[in-house]
Amino acid sequence: MEETSLLLLLARLTVTPHSSQFFEDESFSLRCEEDDGSAGWTTMRTTKNRQRTKCGVDWGTSDGSFCYNTVTAPWDTGVYWCESREGATSNSINITVTGGPVILQSPVLPVMEGDDVTLHCKTEISNLPAGFYKDGSLIRTEPAGHMTIHRVSKSDEGLYMCHISSHGESPSSWISVTGKPTTTTPPHVSEVPPPASGAPPPVSAPLQLVFTLVRHLVVICPYFISTLLMVSLYRHRPTGNNLPVSMATPLPDQAGGRLAEDYDDVMEVTTEHQF
Repeated sequence: MEETSLLLLLARLTVTPHSSQFFEDESFSLRCEEDDGSAGWTTMRTTKNRQRTKCGVDWGTSDGSFCYNTVTAPWDTGVYWCESREGATSNSINITVTGGPVILQSPVLPVMEGDDVTLHCKTEISNLPAGFYKDGSLIRTEPAGHMTIHRVSKSDEGLYMCHISSHGESPSSWISVTGKPTTTTPPHVSEVPPPASGAPPPVSAPLQLVFTLVRHLVVICPYFISTLLMVSLYRHRPTGNNLPVSMATPLPDQAGGRLAEDYDDVMEVTTEHQF
């Protein structure tokens, strides 16, 4: 199913001259405009007698992507399309070949909405004043035999025909109107989303870097200063050789000697008092 849908987009049927109605014995050519030449597209048709045939068999001459129908008759009226070997189909075109005196030249392919469309009411002799009808109702009468619909819309879609009072009326042709393709622009997405309600605004990267540096300095500086003070105090502390005499601590031997001398002095004084 997916393969058939893909092939459907690879070919389109066009007709030259660009009209859906032709007089008997007029010629027209069909072309399968294909993007994939390997698909083997062929022009097909189904006529009023429901006979389904391809170009080159009982009608027309096939030449590559072209199909030429040079000798036309009312039995060439029918539906035409392109078909691939796999069975995919293109758009279809309704073509009317009439033996009557009046035809309506109208667009074969769907008309884009907003475009202008011109309809021609023709005879085999000349262009005469004609009345133009849509879905059986008269639109207006044009003295030159052609009518332009400006800026068509979906409401202009319908079945059209024309009438020339001295000759008769044309067959009817359906005019399709299609909408213009729309392009959607994706919504703009901000690189930085807005802050939520009540939340502080985001901090820019340079300012955040400064805050981080200051924070590290505040944490590191006290340790650095205290370390410098401790090193300074350690380097300037007093040593044993530089202590003052009053604060010097006597060695154990010196202290013992002084005690002995004091003991001898006391003994001498005591002896003297006894004699």
